[in-house]
Amino acid sequence: MSQRIDENLFTGPIGAEYRMLELICPNAALLARRVAERVAHWREGVALEVLEIGCGTGVSTLPLLAGRDDLHVTAIDSAAKMLDQARSHLADFVAAGRVKFVEADALAYLRGLPAASVDVVSSNYAVHNFLDDYRREFLAEIFRVLKPGGIFVNGDRYAMDDRAAHLSATQAEVRSWFQKLGAIGRYDLLEDWVAHLFSDESPEHVMYLAPALERMTAAGFADVRVEYREGVDTLLTAVRP
Repeated sequence: MSQRIDENLFTGPIGAEYRMLELICPNAALLARRVAERVAHWREGVALEVLEIGCGTGVSTLPLLAGRDDLHVTAIDSAAKMLDQARSHLADFVAAGRVKFVEADALAYLRGLPAASVDVVSSNYAVHNFLDDYRREFLAEIFRVLKPGGIFVNGDRYAMDDRAAHLSATQAEVRSWFQKLGAIGRYDLLEDWVAHLFSDESPEHVMYLAPALERMTAAGFADVRVEYREGVDTLLTAVRP
């Protein structure tokens, strides 16, 4: 099985300064908050075991932990540099036993978990990085590890099904990167983010919305719904019956 992402992109400047994503894509931080809010209102009053996929520097982990104090988060990522930042940013939560950070491949980690062992699987801006075949197996494993009634909450980049509209939105996004990163002279980050976008938009990676919803239903999920969408930025939820 091929690796899920181009790991080199997350061990260079992007990995070291991933919080720049908030500058060039503020909706990523918005989606992180929306993911956390959705989890915060899921089965209130019941302690939850949460698995976060692709935690990065902890930008999406912090609102999860802050949203309610009766959950424990296992946050995984395959990029060591970003995990180092996450452990530093959230050191108090680590010390309190509220979160555990694990360096691991997402699919391999899921395969090592018992069936029906997790209340919530959450992710923010990670799944679109996966190769399509990998993503299919990943979704099947999420379904397997969720407890009956468990929920998958994903804030992510789901491409527009209208290809012309998607292309126009992508071109506008790249122009904004040139303006924002060029203004502060960070052409090194601009180069890496543009290279990463080429990966996101490649046929083996791009994640169109309608087929993604159909795939989740085919995998067995129920109540698959889009709870927020602005451009490509989408909050999607699905429940294991």
